[in-house]
Amino acid sequence: MNQKKKFPKMINYPKVTLKPGKEHSIKRFHPWIFSGAVSRVEEGLEEGDLVALYSSRDEFLAIGHIAIGSIAVRIISFEQEEINLDFWIRKIQSALQLRKAIGLYGTANNNVCRLVHGEGDGLPGLIIDFYAGTAVIQCHSVGMYLHRGEITEALQSVLGENLKSVFDKSEGTIPFKSGIEPKNGYLYGESESFVALENGLKFNVDWLKGQKTGFFIDQRENRSLLEHYSKGRSVLNMFCYTGGFSFYAMRGGANLVHSVDSSARAIEITKENVEANFPGDTRHEAFAEDAFKYLDKSGEKYDLIILDPPAFAKHKNVLQNALKGYKRLNSIGFEKIKKGGIMFTFSCSQAVSKEDFRKAIFASAASAGRTVRILHQLTQPADHPVNIYHPEGEYLKGLVLYVE
Repeated sequence: MNQKKKFPKMINYPKVTLKPGKEHSIKRFHPWIFSGAVSRVEEGLEEGDLVALYSSRDEFLAIGHIAIGSIAVRIISFEQEEINLDFWIRKIQSALQLRKAIGLYGTANNNVCRLVHGEGDGLPGLIIDFYAGTAVIQCHSVGMYLHRGEITEALQSVLGENLKSVFDKSEGTIPFKSGIEPKNGYLYGESESFVALENGLKFNVDWLKGQKTGFFIDQRENRSLLEHYSKGRSVLNMFCYTGGFSFYAMRGGANLVHSVDSSARAIEITKENVEANFPGDTRHEAFAEDAFKYLDKSGEKYDLIILDPPAFAKHKNVLQNALKGYKRLNSIGFEKIKKGGIMFTFSCSQAVSKEDFRKAIFASAASAGRTVRILHQLTQPADHPVNIYHPEGEYLKGLVLYVE
């Protein structure tokens, strides 16, 4: 008996047509379409709607979310398929499988990981961090925000009994021009515990009021590296947030650790984290103070300094000001660190390239007149994967420097 050949189901999403020749980036699987590449858009579309992309020759290319701004469409599928609950389950299952494969899910001394990393997991505009049973969602596009219900259902299906709650923290990440006024809150369940475990160390996660999703998971491997350089050193952790580098330094055998952040709430949590891991330990002090002012008056008493500031540049149009900020900050660091000291310095600005960052650090070292050698070049960990077709996803840059 002859079986009929099955063809993909035709999905009638509103149509976006590209200008001639503008389909090449999609055929190379880049997940963004810029507004300048668009020729025609069906009438009546609203930001966040699902659309089907077609070439000027009426060839189907991909499905994505339409948006206001320079990035006109963020692609979530290169297949002609329906974006339904099964789609979200499949994508989140794939993301989870990667975390299991690299040993960052379900291990005894780690119950924290980034479960979905935007373009790196084929879901532009969606971040999901997993903290000891709570999935914290951040939507960076209206399209993803409109799918929160399905994403929550998919998380329940994929994670099962390991999922206790889902918290939406998109209030500060949805584009302000969208007209949507999101409110942070639980989409499923509720959590009373805010304590998680990373490499055997306990830390409090404030996903209700803290920065990002509550903790900077992307520095896990760099914190672990710092631990190995900390023995016998006097450590200064600038922009400490909730003290991640600080308690790794303490476990590494630092003589003293000083944590500095302008946020009084961050300093409060830092003290709680240190106390949870090293109760009564007098090696640690924390200061709620401006980083530049603290460095200026600190003197030369530290031989291990961490400079991990918030993003100085979120857009290309402020790149030069950001580079000046990195130069100023690192110049002071080079002036203050002891001879033979080690400096961990970072940029989490996607708009700042690795080359730009290194040039800024080079200029800082030269202006301070120090001899500096690079020991390590750092980036984000494996649960923050970079899509090979989207190199822009490598946002975290870091250098470990030996300063004479």
